[in-house]
Amino acid sequence: MKGRQIVLGEVFGREAAALMQDGQLDDLIIDTGHLTPLGPGAVCRARVDRLVKGQGGVFLRLPEGESGYLRDRSGLREGQSVLVQVSGSAEDGKAIPVSSRISFRGRHVIVTPGMPGINVSRRIKDEMLRQTLQDLGTAATEGMQDLGLVFRSAAASADPDEVAEELNGLLELAQNVLADRDGQPELLLDSPEPAVAAWNDWAEPEPDSVEDGPNAFELTGATDAVESLLSTRFDLGGGAWAEIESLRALVAVDVNTGSDHSPAAGLKANIALARDLARQLRLRGLGGQVVVDFAPMPKRDRGTLEQVLRAAFKAESSETVLIGWTAMGLFEISRKRDRLPLRRIAGMEAR
Repeated sequence: MKGRQIVLGEVFGREAAALMQDGQLDDLIIDTGHLTPLGPGAVCRARVDRLVKGQGGVFLRLPEGESGYLRDRSGLREGQSVLVQVSGSAEDGKAIPVSSRISFRGRHVIVTPGMPGINVSRRIKDEMLRQTLQDLGTAATEGMQDLGLVFRSAAASADPDEVAEELNGLLELAQNVLADRDGQPELLLDSPEPAVAAWNDWAEPEPDSVEDGPNAFELTGATDAVESLLSTRFDLGGGAWAEIESLRALVAVDVNTGSDHSPAAGLKANIALARDLARQLRLRGLGGQVVVDFAPMPKRDRGTLEQVLRAAFKAESSETVLIGWTAMGLFEISRKRDRLPLRRIAGMEAR
């Protein structure tokens, strides 16, 4: 269908949510509780296990016998209790990345402990509404000096009572969690279910339709779209294709033009890959060091290709750095691992 569609249902036997744009799969959230007890967004009490000299980080003992890694060791000592939030997914045998900057996300507002102040999304242009939200936040956080707020763009079209109710609920949740700092490693707040995460992240702009039910993925074509991502090969049009493989050290992407070896065909295929690469990595749950072997093309066209890449990755929420070209003509990208690989979720790769 045309337009923006949210699909809530199941895939691979797990609860899932999909965002479809004009019939194309644009984003995907799948429950990963069968693979890890601590998904991204989970808040837990941890214990400092070992300070890492020279790296400025610290290893933590997390609930369920898991190990975590916190980059900032400021003011920490071994054996100390600390509250952290899972910020990504770990590679096999490595510690789970966590952050000491905790946030409590809702559809209309985000509570930010340790970052006081009332902020309103820049997308909300109505000055009267901005002031109303500022006043609401100021009144709700009176006496809570260490808590800040961010009113999201979805608050602009929501009922004020609904926004206030969500705000008060998140503030109460934040206070309860923050007051539970001392003790053994323990999960204090689980990662959101796919349906909740979908409404929190995809509510703005408002979807044109919502499909909800056990067969929603099959009926909307989302199942086919997800299953196609289990293949390493995807089409670029005009007979060209790309292969994307997750290896131990890196993610390798190779662009092929098929039977047409002309420079024009190479540039066309490369641009098609550049436009779709951010989406492919996001949906496949791939990150870390990404190396792209583009099809042969004149060096003078590299600037054009880089512009397309920058535009494609600009809207990505995951931290991404476009490093540039190597001496061998490969293009390097560094992308934060914030999801588990789709093939692992589907049971096609060992943990």
